[in-house]
Amino acid sequence: MTADEASVEIARWEALGEYRTLLGSRIFTMSFPPLDRDTVEPLVVLHGFPTSSYDFHAVVDELRRDRAVHLVDFLGYGLSDKPDRAYTISMQADLVAAFLGEIDLTRFALLTHDMGDTIGGELLARVMEGTWVVDVTRRVVTNGSIYIEMAHLSAGQQLLLALPDERLDADGFVDAASVGAGVAATFSAQSHVDARELDIIARFVAHDDGHRILPRLIRYIDERRRDERRFTGAIEAHASPLAILWGADDPIAVVAMSDRLQQARPDATLAVLDGVGHYPMVEAPARFARAVTEALR
Repeated sequence: MTADEASVEIARWEALGEYRTLLGSRIFTMSFPPLDRDTVEPLVVLHGFPTSSYDFHAVVDELRRDRAVHLVDFLGYGLSDKPDRAYTISMQADLVAAFLGEIDLTRFALLTHDMGDTIGGELLARVMEGTWVVDVTRRVVTNGSIYIEMAHLSAGQQLLLALPDERLDADGFVDAASVGAGVAATFSAQSHVDARELDIIARFVAHDDGHRILPRLIRYIDERRRDERRFTGAIEAHASPLAILWGADDPIAVVAMSDRLQQARPDATLAVLDGVGHYPMVEAPARFARAVTEALR
């Protein structure tokens, strides 16, 4: 795919959303109305590291058949501002709360992936503490290293974590191509993702030199290690119905994590997608959308 073709697709996605000033930063948000009848509660979708809301571009129409769907690019990700600063889970959770407050959304279902699982866990912890008054009606948790000691971090992740928590120089070794290769390495060997789509996903990461702040963004893993009981404990304990949806071939957030979560939450449903890796919404969008829709009924 040429740079011009990628720019057209990025512009198309951008035109579907809206920039909002949230907590002093310019944040890209998306609010899709239902395609058919508005019969069920809205859905809030939280993406993962190092990508963006674009991960869900192939499934959003199916997800919004009978509900509104809201997405946000976290600070430092996708089309949102990418300042050179420390990044925390709490800060991203504040951002989500500010977005939902601005659109006056207090009752919703929650779909989370990867780092979004952890941010969702922080939000759920606040609900359980009574410091954030919203009604999370039901949840779908997908591939994320919620039990960090079980994670098989990639060589790229380990390299970023070994770097200082600071912005890379302009001539740094990370670029859109290396980001794309890192994402592709998390796919199942049975996945056949179009190279053009992978290129666009990587270009969202590199947008506005976002690839240069990856050593700063990845510090969420340190927070996971330190505060896992808060984040994952809330995922396990929040009273709303829980569905676990996992790509079986995830090389990082291995499928055994889904079994462990179900053991901690025996009433949760578990669906494992064979032949799918870390990005089920990208690798098998039709199967993923169908499974999420069924889980949220």
